[in-house]
Amino acid sequence: MTTFASGTDTLTRDALTVLQPGFPGTTAPDWLLRRLGEGLASVGLFGRNIASPEQLSSLTAQLRAERDDVLVAIDEEGGDVTRLEVRTGSSFPGNHALGAVDDVDLTRAVAHELGRRLAACGVNLNWAPSADVNSNPSNPVIGVRSFGADPELVARHTAAYVTGLQAAGVAACTKHFPGHGDTAVDSHHALPRIDAESSVLERRELLPFRAAIAAGTRAVMSAHILVPTLDPDHPATLSPHILTDLLRGQLGYDGLIVTDAIEMQAIAATYGIERGSVIAIAAGADALCVGGGLADDETVRRLRDALVSAVRAGELPEERLAEAAERVRGLARWAASAAAPAADEGVAPAADVTRVDIGLAAARRALRVTATDRFNPLTEPPYVALLTPVANIAVGDETPWGVAAELARLLPGTETNSFTGEDEDAAGAVLTAAGTRRVVAVVRDEHRHSWMASTLDTLLAARPDTVVVEMGIPQAAPRGALHIATHGAARVCGRAAAEVIAGA
Repeated sequence: MTTFASGTDTLTRDALTVLQPGFPGTTAPDWLLRRLGEGLASVGLFGRNIASPEQLSSLTAQLRAERDDVLVAIDEEGGDVTRLEVRTGSSFPGNHALGAVDDVDLTRAVAHELGRRLAACGVNLNWAPSADVNSNPSNPVIGVRSFGADPELVARHTAAYVTGLQAAGVAACTKHFPGHGDTAVDSHHALPRIDAESSVLERRELLPFRAAIAAGTRAVMSAHILVPTLDPDHPATLSPHILTDLLRGQLGYDGLIVTDAIEMQAIAATYGIERGSVIAIAAGADALCVGGGLADDETVRRLRDALVSAVRAGELPEERLAEAAERVRGLARWAASAAAPAADEGVAPAADVTRVDIGLAAARRALRVTATDRFNPLTEPPYVALLTPVANIAVGDETPWGVAAELARLLPGTETNSFTGEDEDAAGAVLTAAGTRRVVAVVRDEHRHSWMASTLDTLLAARPDTVVVEMGIPQAAPRGALHIATHGAARVCGRAAAEVIAGA
């Protein structure tokens, strides 16, 4: 049983309880351990905190030695957004690949295996799945993190994911309410806006969240987006109309509401993190994710003090803060009771797939291959041109992607170079460097980047035998001697594509 430090009053403990801060390094700093002793109930993990499963297990054990019921949260979606395998790429395809297969049993089994691995490392809250309907193909932040553009498809796979993950003893946090799919702005940088009528929102954005709630999702994450039809003045994270009236009232949700990272510019640049945190809790949020660059004791102190001061000034009802803190503790109790389930309890993998291979099997099934008579499987090492867009912050730029590493395993001597929109005459550089070798051009959301499309135009005009691999949303028409849509850039997606290219 956790014992709190003497001298910490109930109000201060409640203010600490609703925070979910990150921290630097692969071991817990002293300030974090001290805050756990004072009432902090949750910790957020990111790629910077993880070196290996063994190290992660040691880290979570270190946290639980200070507070045995701590919620250890992570942003592990699988696919493009991975923290467990940030340095190698994920062993699981992401949501869009699973949506492309459209087998809810497979989605449930993949989520269960991902949850099993998280639970084995001591993680008990996953900020996933993304229930956003990617109705805007130009969306810069959701894309392949979504199961797709069809609300009913997204709904059934969101429910399957929630069920599979929680059967492994890890709480799901369905995001980003009320839906981030129809946006053209990344909320890490500015405040996105969705101008849709309530009837559209009901049948599109809200459908997957209704499915997640019916499936028993233990947490929901709010979005930093403005939806004027629902609230013309406040982004969802700060809106009582959206969090309390809609999510709790109309949708009947009674679990934990977590904000997206409070330091994102959509909130921080307009309200500031202290004021934004107070408004969010007052609006109905129960926990504040404080993840990205703000990962220190000073930030925790500032947010704690802002909440305490708001209560004392009459700006935040003390009972609302107490209610929020109790929901955090309630989730912690559920997580403790669900810990360490039997390895195969709840969801079994498909009969023809071992548990270890399920991610690769799913990635193979997700491929969409268009071949012409100009293509024969490669027997000699090719030249791989990686046409690289700027990564969004959620994905990060430290995780490797593409097919070169897997092709090099199958065809030793494979060479690769990366090109961006700032490179002049990228196509000419590729053709010169490739020489007589076969060119494999790897793109990510070609439809969103004119420089990428024009580079492919030039390459294909000069070398019609070029192989094209699209690892984002496959909006553009297939072209090249061989075109492979992987529906995501996870390591297993690259491996599945490489096997086709090399005839393996």
